[in-house]
Amino acid sequence: MGYELQAVIASDGVLRVGSREVPGSQVVPLGQGLSLMPMTDEVFDAVTDGSDGRDLGFWRLPGGFDSLLAQWSAAGPIAYVEAEYFGGVGEQRAAVWADGALALGPLDEPTKKRFSRAVSPISQALRRLGARRSLGEDEFEAVGLGRHRSNEDWISSSAC
Repeated sequence: MGYELQAVIASDGVLRVGSREVPGSQVVPLGQGLSLMPMTDEVFDAVTDGSDGRDLGFWRLPGGFDSLLAQWSAAGPIAYVEAEYFGGVGEQRAAVWADGALALGPLDEPTKKRFSRAVSPISQALRRLGARRSLGEDEFEAVGLGRHRSNEDWISSSAC
């Protein structure tokens, strides 16, 4: 079974305020006061400026959206994360904006390079957002990112 995620993550308050200006956006609570906004086709279309958007190395970061994330980060740090796995092989990417500028990353790690879960790109981004892990887990697990396996699952969970 695979795992796929493209989302914006921030404190619930920061994300709810920022997402108000994005038609079709949905905010889903995670743990530790964080929430995520899945990058759906509707959100992508609402925030893109039409440029390529691959400057930072992400698969699905809309062109110009990094500028909007930088603006939102004036209210608190905000991350854009991507993960794709199938059969234990895949990749993660993450970046964090804070105080109006890119503050971490972009970080990019294929799982072929065995890295500690604690230093994975998404765990590093979550740590920058204030997430804390417990013994035997990483920040990814600590905030509950393993609860669902796709953006569609996250969106379905928010409707419940």
